Amino acid sequence: MILADKIAKLRKQLGWSQEELAEKLDVSRQSVSKWESANSIPDLNRIIMLADIFDVTTDFLLKDENETFENNTQTTKESDTIQVSLDQATKYVENKLAVSSLNTKGIMLCICSVVPLFFFMAMAETNRLNITEDIAGALGVVSILVMVSIAIHFFIKTNQFETQTSIIDDEKFELEYGVHSIFTDKLHKIKPTYNTRLSMSIFMFIISFVPVMVISMFFDGSDMVMLMLILMLFIISGGIYIISPISAEHDAYNAILLDHSIDTVKNKRARRAEKLASFYWPLLTAIYLGWSLWTMDWDITWIVWPVGAVLFTALVGLMELFEKDDC
Repeated sequence: MILADKIAKLRKQLGWSQEELAEKLDVSRQSVSKWESANSIPDLNRIIMLADIFDVTTDFLLKDENETFENNTQTTKESDTIQVSLDQATKYVENKLAVSSLNTKGIMLCICSVVPLFFFMAMAETNRLNITEDIAGALGVVSILVMVSIAIHFFIKTNQFETQTSIIDDEKFELEYGVHSIFTDKLHKIKPTYNTRLSMSIFMFIISFVPVMVISMFFDGSDMVMLMLILMLFIISGGIYIISPISAEHDAYNAILLDHSIDTVKNKRARRAEKLASFYWPLLTAIYLGWSLWTMDWDITWIVWPVGAVLFTALVGLMELFEKDDC
């Protein structure tokens, strides 16, 4: 049996399409088609990769006298890789959306938890509700505790989805035949919506400080500043509400299409960036809000975002540099 027939036979035994095998090898589907039709021969590096993917020896692939498939234990891929079906992948997306919904509610509650405090303080400043600053502070603190407690409840509830999502998030997996193309199509369809909502949310985050800056420049009253702070927090919450669902769906599709059975350089880079982003951006947001509320210099603190974006890119590049040094 020649090399072309062996590639086709082994690929079909694993239930992969030519497109899926091509993605694992970082080549085009046409290249795989030419290999299997004997119109071209893969180079040495690709043959080594094929041997690793199929869990066979290069001798088996290159020597025509090696033809045994059923009885040769070297020719079958035996691993702990989990096969993910279409139903499992669809359920994974649904669970990720449910987790995103709970997290979004919790984050919005945490962000808006200080809204009652600002409101009552503004009312005490203008004597509109006939309350003192001490009463306003007490009511605000109680509101913060209640809203944060509810937010924590939402965060804790996300634990119930960990077992349903662990197969794709934490285990080595491969997609069953046809699943890859289905979710590739889904990802392609939501891209325009994702890009639009991402742009809208970023715009809202950037302009959120504008009302506070304008009021602080033209008005002296702290009550107006506090009311504009409330507006700023609502704008930020609105941006999170817009981007969170579509972002969760987009990330879920990418996670499904990220084949963990082949630890490519691209996959490693993506996972490193995701791990960094998971704590970097929340930390940067906390720094921005803390600095802004401490100094009330909203016309200056916005500089955190462009500087933070450049720093994030630099950190990703630095991680790549250390990775290469370790190798």
